[in-house]
Formats: sequence, structure tokens, C-alpha cells
Amino acid sequence: MKKRLQNWRLISLFAIMTLFLAGCGNAQLSALNPAGEVAKTQYDLMVLSTLIMVLVIIVVVILFVIVLFRFRHKKGDDSIPKQVEGSHKLEIIWTTIPILLLIILAVPTVISTFDLADTKAMDVKDKDGKTKDALVVNVRANLYWWEFEYPDLGIVTSQELVVPTDQKVYFNLKSSDVKHSFWVPSVGGKLDTNVDGTNQFYLEFDNEKSKEAENLFHGKCAELCGPSHALMDFKVKTKTKDDFTAWVKDMQGVKEAVPAEGDVAKQGEEIFAESCIGCHAVTPNDSRPEAARLAPNLANFGDREKIAGVLDHTDEELGNWLEDPEKYKPGNKMTGTYGELDDEQISALTEYLMNLKVESK
Repeated sequence: MKKRLQNWRLISLFAIMTLFLAGCGNAQLSALNPAGEVAKTQYDLMVLSTLIMVLVIIVVVILFVIVLFRFRHKKGDDSIPKQVEGSHKLEIIWTTIPILLLIILAVPTVISTFDLADTKAMDVKDKDGKTKDALVVNVRANLYWWEFEYPDLGIVTSQELVVPTDQKVYFNLKSSDVKHSFWVPSVGGKLDTNVDGTNQFYLEFDNEKSKEAENLFHGKCAELCGPSHALMDFKVKTKTKDDFTAWVKDMQGVKEAVPAEGDVAKQGEEIFAESCIGCHAVTPNDSRPEAARLAPNLANFGDREKIAGVLDHTDEELGNWLEDPEKYKPGNKMTGTYGELDDEQISALTEYLMNLKVESK
């Protein structure tokens, strides 16, 4: 009875795990729902390797069952089955088959590895030193936020990466503090960001798959980097080429900080100038060196999907974040840098920040 109960517990556990894993199909987040050339290639390799493993398991189980029943000890039969030790035929078979399986897996894997690492287009420059026919984004990972710089377009933004669909986007990946890892699960595998070097790769965002994901993918840090590692999220907004061109024009059009409108927002602007401007910028054309860009660029803060990457984009959540960022992202570099704000100051600052918009202008 006890053993039967244990078996039922095991079955229940597998059923719960199956239900849990079934939730991994989110088009915005799942590596099992590829949304671009890179992700599709990697997904095909996963399917191929899984099929090979399943084939091996099935063959081994079948052979095991055949041997178990055919050569089991029978009552009154004390004869010893024919021994296969030293059989050249069998040795050739069980040596050749694994080699063939490895070749079947290795050839497409090696070809894909070289194809996906091809970033030669980043090195082709025009007479002005800009990348000629490729969109390049410098990704800089920080504790616990992301910066995205478009060096050829003169745009710096944070927390939300904006990219065109059906076009290769090339990335330079680096870190300001500790090792992080840049990962958009639906669009491609992860790649580390390091302090002492730059990694390069490319991703391509499929237009039709982007529509299924409502033009919004979720990005993660895939390297354990500190107490708020799990909260180091970012979003990827995809746009058609025409819409992306319009977004670039909007961002480039903001040359200076837009003056606040209304008494409350103006009060917030003054607080920002006294307490925040040393770390944050409010224009996309931030020409300061990387070392001086200590916090996310807020030029289009009012257009974003999330606050600090994880909180809902509402006045209430922004107020909560400004009041105590440590509560929501332990170990972040913002806590304690601007003193305590009273409720009136937080409301004013919230009004100012929520009106920092670019796309609607």
C-alpha cells in the first residue's frame, strides 16, 4: 500500500511538471517558439539532437526487452547462451553507429556555429566611418539595467531595445561591472557581456512572428550577477523598417531636454535637475563617455512598457520605485543617491518623468 502511494505521488509530480512546462510556450519569451533566423537554426539543432537521443533510447530499450525475455533463465534449462565476446561483427556495429550519429549531429552544428558567428558586415565602413550596410547596436550591461547605443545613428536609450524586423541587427556586447549575459529567448541564444572584452553576434527578428508576439519580446540576463539578477529584464520592441525609420527620426529630433509643462511637472523638473541629472540623461543624443553614463537614459521614459524593467508602467509604481528602489531591486546602484523625497516631491517627479515622451511627438 505504501509503495503504491509513493508511485501515485511520483505520477502526480510528473503531471504537475508537465503542466508547468506547458507554460513555456509564450511567444514573447520561449526558445521553443523561434521568432527569427538565429532562433530557428538553434531550434532545428535542438530538435535534431533530441531526435537522435530519443532514437538511441528507443533502440536500447527494445534490445534490452528482447534480451530480457529471450535469454532469461528458464526452469530446467541450465545451458549457457552463446557468448558474443570478441565478435568482430558486433564491435564494428556498435562502434560505427555512434560515429555516424555524431557526424549527423556535428556537421550541421559546426556549419551553423560559423554562420551565426559571421559578423563581417560590422567591419564594412563608409567614408564617414559608419557601418555601411548593417544596423549596429552597442549593448552595455550594468547592475541592474541595460543600455542600448546606436553608434551610427547618434542614439542612446535604455531598458528597451528597438529594432526593425526582417533585417539582421548586429550587437557589440560588453559590461560595466560584472559578467552578465544578453538573452532574448525567442530570437536567439544568450551571449555573455564581459568587462574586459567585447562579444559580437547578430539576431534577426521575423516580422510575422513579431506580430504574433505583439511586437514585444522579453529579454533576460542569463548570468548570475547579484541579488537582483532575476530582475534584470529588458524589452525588445520590433517595428517594420518604415516604422523603425520614423522612430529613429523622432529620437534624433530631440536635441535638448523638452521643458516640462504645468506647475507640478515643472516642480518635478527642478527636483530632477537637483538630484538626478548627474546620472540620468533626458536626451537620446547623450555624448558623455560610457563611464559618465551611470544610470539609464530617460529620454523616452514615458513611452516605455515597464519601470525598472519589471514594474508596471503606472504613476503608482513609479512613485513606489522612487520612494524605495531597494525594495524592488536589492543591490541596485540608485538606492541612497538622492536622499529622501516626501510625497509631494515624488508626485511632482512622477509627473515630470511620465511626460518624457518621444514617439508621440
